[in-house]
Amino acid sequence: MQTKLSEKYKHSAQGQEAEAILRACVHCGFCTATCPTYQLLGDELDGPRGRIYQIKQVLEGAEATATIRTHLDRCLTCRSCETTCPSGVRYGRLVDIGREIIEEQTERPWLEQLQRKALRNILPYPQRFRLLLALGYLVKPALPTSLAKKLPAQQGKRYQWSPKTQPRKVLAFDGCVQTVLTPSTNAAAARVLEKLGIELVSVPQAGCCGAVSQHLAAPEEALSFMRRNIDAWWPLIEAGAEAIMFSASGCGVMLKAYAQLLKHDSAYAAKAECVSVLAKDLSELIADSKFGSTHIPAHLQKVAFHSPCTLQHGLKLNGMVESILQKAGFELTPVANAHLCCGSAGTYSILQPALAQQLLANKLEHLQTNQPQVIASANIGCQMHLASEAKTPVVHWIELLDQALADPILN
Repeated sequence: MQTKLSEKYKHSAQGQEAEAILRACVHCGFCTATCPTYQLLGDELDGPRGRIYQIKQVLEGAEATATIRTHLDRCLTCRSCETTCPSGVRYGRLVDIGREIIEEQTERPWLEQLQRKALRNILPYPQRFRLLLALGYLVKPALPTSLAKKLPAQQGKRYQWSPKTQPRKVLAFDGCVQTVLTPSTNAAAARVLEKLGIELVSVPQAGCCGAVSQHLAAPEEALSFMRRNIDAWWPLIEAGAEAIMFSASGCGVMLKAYAQLLKHDSAYAAKAECVSVLAKDLSELIADSKFGSTHIPAHLQKVAFHSPCTLQHGLKLNGMVESILQKAGFELTPVANAHLCCGSAGTYSILQPALAQQLLANKLEHLQTNQPQVIASANIGCQMHLASEAKTPVVHWIELLDQALADPILN
């Protein structure tokens, strides 16, 4: 793609990065075929190629408009287009840059500003989110059905675990929302990893990965979260921690991006690169393990696995979790159009509810067609979004493995 950036962006780091991405695009349109929003809306401007053109025009001097902003807002950043693209266009990064530029040049309606600011000031902070959730449970009987269904079931004691010293140390990325909604996820991960001789070490000083701010066009705020996490992890990394484990693939994609996003920060660039290398999805840590005999409860034997976009398109780990579950003895049901997004996409289900609900209905139809006993996923956002409408229980996949290995041990 030929580009002619305006003087404003020609020499900026943001403009140069965007230009390099734009020049990789060959206009082929393969991305359009796998774009969830294009499939729903049938508008070229609501597909990757159309959004690329709109970002290009703004970088070349065209006016940034509310209409362009709307088309970018509708993008899920699912990155299915990246999996399809034969030229390796880094669309996810380009759309982040486009959103930042257009956010600076346009003014949102006050209600949208308030909504986005509230999300950035509540979701990344577990204590604030916990208080809001507690209030939600308190007034649940008075809430509209659509809101009440979004409140997850409260978890019991299964989320508790007592770490035992092991020869190998892996840092736990606890994140923000997951620690409040499903503490059982990392507890189950710790119990499974313990059977491998791996101690999962929680680092309370760390927190939100920064993804909420990054994808809501607040990059400096996101960088602050990144630096805080690196500072929290660094002494333990220097002490020999072999990895940083994440069990939410959405957070994992962000951790993998630390190196790119902090490359111009002389104080953090090298550390950020190290963190991105050490960041590992939970499935990567146990993929090569050999299971002994397992005991799968009768009501959990037939599983439909929802592979989050961040796992299959962002981290390129499609098929890994499925392989682990099959080795453990679970029966996986086929899922049509498994490459398509469920509509959660971080804050998308809140900011774009109509499109998110259409995508959710399509996804649940495909997941539940073969009557699984349980739906499993690998990302907290997807898990909660699916559970809000599913007729089938929805859990994180590590909880299934934890139950199957409750008595037997890993060889």
